[in-house]
Amino acid sequence: MSGLDPFDTAALRAAVLSAWTASPTRFREDANAEEDLYLGGYRDRLLVELAQNAADAAEGSGILRVSLVDNELRAANTGRPLDAAGVAALASLRASAKAGGVGQFGVGFAAVLAVTDAPRVVSVDGGVAFSADDTRAAVGEVATLAARVAERAGRVPVLRLVWPVDETPPSGFATEVRLPLRADVDGAALLAGFAEQAVDLLLALPGLHRIEIDDAVWERAEEPIAEAAALEEPAGWEQADEPIPASLDDPTSAITQPGEGARVEIRGPEGVSAWLVYRVEGALGQDIADTLGVEARPHWTACWAVPVDTKGIPRPQAVDVLHAPTPTDDRLSLPARLVATLPIEPTRRRVRPGAAADAVLAEAAKAYPSLVRLVADEWRTSLVPQAGFPLSEVDDRLRDMLLAELRQAEWLPAKGKHRSPARSKVLDVEAEGLAELLSDVLPDLLDGSLSAQRHTASLAALDVPRIRLAELVELITGITRPPTWWRKLYAALAPIVDTDPGARAELGGLPVPLADGRTLPGPRGTVLLDGAADLLDLLAHTEVGALRVVHADAAHPVLEKLGAHVGVPIDVLDGLQETVESSLDDAESGVDTSGLVSVVLRLVRDSGVRAGDKPWLGALALPDSVGDWRRADELALPGSPLLDVLDEDSPVGVLSADLAAEWAESVLIALGVLDAFALVVDENPTGPDHDLADEADWWDASPDPPSRVIAVRDLDLVTEDAWPRALALLASEPDTWRALHEAGGYTGWWISRHAVIGGSAPGEWRMPEARELAGLYDEVPDIGVDPRVLAAIGVRTELTIENADDAEELLGRLGDLDRAVNPGTVLRAHAALAEAVVDEVIEPADVRPPAGVRTLAGTVKDECSVLDAPWLLAVVGEDSVISAGPDFALAEALADLLDLPLASEEVAGEPAPAGEFVPWADLGAVAAACDLLGVDVPEGGAMVHDKLVIQCADGDHPAPWWVHDGIAHCEDTPQALARALAWTTDRWLDRHTLAELIEDPANHLI
Repeated sequence: MSGLDPFDTAALRAAVLSAWTASPTRFREDANAEEDLYLGGYRDRLLVELAQNAADAAEGSGILRVSLVDNELRAANTGRPLDAAGVAALASLRASAKAGGVGQFGVGFAAVLAVTDAPRVVSVDGGVAFSADDTRAAVGEVATLAARVAERAGRVPVLRLVWPVDETPPSGFATEVRLPLRADVDGAALLAGFAEQAVDLLLALPGLHRIEIDDAVWERAEEPIAEAAALEEPAGWEQADEPIPASLDDPTSAITQPGEGARVEIRGPEGVSAWLVYRVEGALGQDIADTLGVEARPHWTACWAVPVDTKGIPRPQAVDVLHAPTPTDDRLSLPARLVATLPIEPTRRRVRPGAAADAVLAEAAKAYPSLVRLVADEWRTSLVPQAGFPLSEVDDRLRDMLLAELRQAEWLPAKGKHRSPARSKVLDVEAEGLAELLSDVLPDLLDGSLSAQRHTASLAALDVPRIRLAELVELITGITRPPTWWRKLYAALAPIVDTDPGARAELGGLPVPLADGRTLPGPRGTVLLDGAADLLDLLAHTEVGALRVVHADAAHPVLEKLGAHVGVPIDVLDGLQETVESSLDDAESGVDTSGLVSVVLRLVRDSGVRAGDKPWLGALALPDSVGDWRRADELALPGSPLLDVLDEDSPVGVLSADLAAEWAESVLIALGVLDAFALVVDENPTGPDHDLADEADWWDASPDPPSRVIAVRDLDLVTEDAWPRALALLASEPDTWRALHEAGGYTGWWISRHAVIGGSAPGEWRMPEARELAGLYDEVPDIGVDPRVLAAIGVRTELTIENADDAEELLGRLGDLDRAVNPGTVLRAHAALAEAVVDEVIEPADVRPPAGVRTLAGTVKDECSVLDAPWLLAVVGEDSVISAGPDFALAEALADLLDLPLASEEVAGEPAPAGEFVPWADLGAVAAACDLLGVDVPEGGAMVHDKLVIQCADGDHPAPWWVHDGIAHCEDTPQALARALAWTTDRWLDRHTLAELIEDPANHLI
């Protein structure tokens, strides 16, 4: 070795040439291997390999400077200078001189051949050069090798033969690689591509502190941080153009030690990129190291890195590649970048599978939770690998390992501490303060912030169970907490109830503490009462099981949205219905119901309930005057006027005088205690089930089922001689007045049939003004009752028939010889009966025929017929027929009702053939009468007789007019012509007017 050849390159060349000469095949193998490297694995890794060599040589913090000088690419680095071992490694395709660092698993200097055929490496202790031309010249002197070169079109292995060179690196640098660029290489484009890799290389190669490419500078600074430290924004990080802090700008600053985290800042021309990193290192077991080859070293390093923004918030990556430590083609979908010393395939593209790679990846996975713990609690889940199709085999393995490590590590925030996902649960809803409140009850619960939507996918990947609202209700059911705790819980749940329609159903069983100390499963049916303090105190100290008043300290508006009622006394009162209805049985069984009585009376007073508003209150057990318990609606106030009209044996008792003195009459009456007649009100009745006397008969008698029931009860308890006073009492109260006057109502119906006025039922009397009923009904005596009340209870005001009973009663009165009934009343009565049949108000079969009927003559006979044609009166006597009046269409209905024949069925007669047919138009007086009356003269005419005789079986009968076979016969008199004309023209009611006009048209004017 000489000063001109400090690395003894001559010996190296001689050894290589000797080997090639001895085995030309070795020459071909070296040439092919070199081509494989720079055309394959190293084709686009020039800067990566230059930076890696610079990092390997660095002592402390290395600097790499890349520049273009006279179309020569130069890469200078600090650190250890080139030595003989390094030169030997450069001239070998299989050996490495690196004793440590990140590149001990392979060599990459062959990457320079992508841009040059004559690389040089100059250092402070000497330099070497490689040259394709010089190599061709050297091998050309060996015939066998020259032939091989010719076969390869002149291509030779460049990096096997090395020559010394007398050049030195620039000041401040230990070594510089100089690469004269081939003509087909664009130097400016090469530098631009290098600039894009600078940040990644400074992150991947901790031995490098600074990279300079042409005039651009990238510099890395690190600041150690401990796990779980809060991520405060460092001074000077926000603006890229601010100076780097002195402690970080110092290139000699200590690099973070293995197993520690660091905040890394890389400044470049485009600003600052910041990363959180966590590095670990170790040594492989000898058995694993032996699988890597004799030159491999067991030391390994691994670094996890995630980009962060200016505030230290991580910006997880979506797609990246594994760095080993420089980029491979193994794509990753992990949130953070992994930079690790992994064995790689000869192509330098992918990790070489095996025990060594498995061991390093496993150790890297164990370190990943430490990187996560460098992040503030609220952002940690962003570093959880997400589910999805793996981008590579390594990606699949790493993701599974990271998730497994994260599940067991303690890093998720939970009440000021940290828990592992495997021992944690999270609420399925996000609500401020909810998780913190529940943490004492559910010790494995994570902080509420993790319930936010952005954490859902990450926690799902970690298999953290989510507690839905329905499950939460189950978990807290049965726990004991003060009412104030429950109010805080409701307040935390309120925003969820407001925004999530499904939450109301899931929270249906949410426990609710009551005023009396109980806790109910669910707000539905409870009452939020914001009443007077003494009322709340009364409710809190009264043992009434049915009370469901929410404790005042727990009350919250959200309970109303979940089914509770607004807090007014009447709602509390409604909640006592079942208890009130069973109170008499309880009292008779020895249960103390005095507290219930006090509560109900207070609530009735405060809620303003009126009598009849809540009929079920009448079931409340109250003490009577002799100390027994009775239903409230079976008691009357002491001194009530009702007591004066009831029978001595009535079941109505007298309320305790002490209770009556304690509470206002209006409150007691609202309960149902009687001061006057009580009402039964049912707006939607379904049947006669209101415990009213004869109610089923009233229901059946109604043409349609009643749509509501408003009825006075206890009418059957009134004594007969007290009805005038009872009616006056009913009339004095507005409610009972309305019940009396309700159309078709029970009250009027019952009184009309059972009350006694002057010894008779109301329906047997008529009002004084109902004169058309004179003779049939007697005038009602004056009993000092409003006439409207008398009319409402059935005292007759007009002739009406509503049922078969009315028809039978009317027929009985018509057939009563002791009654003097004028003819008009008789005719109207018969007409009303017939109309009731025609209108189907009554069925003839339901009416028993009377023993006798009132005839036209005013007599009463048991056998007669019904007049169905007016001309028949000429041959039958008035004492043998009855009539429904001038509307003869009613005759048949009346006959059916009375089971009598029609008069036309009893009389058979024909006019004697002595008449002359005369058209109506030829009868001047008839035509004049029609004109005056404003009607058309009818077509046809009448048979006019000088003297009309009707031939009957019992002899001949004179008749003024007759109708036979549809032809009118009449005498030539005004009355006869008028009747025949009126019948023919269906104007029977105008017969008297026609007679006057036919006799003298001047009668039209008088």
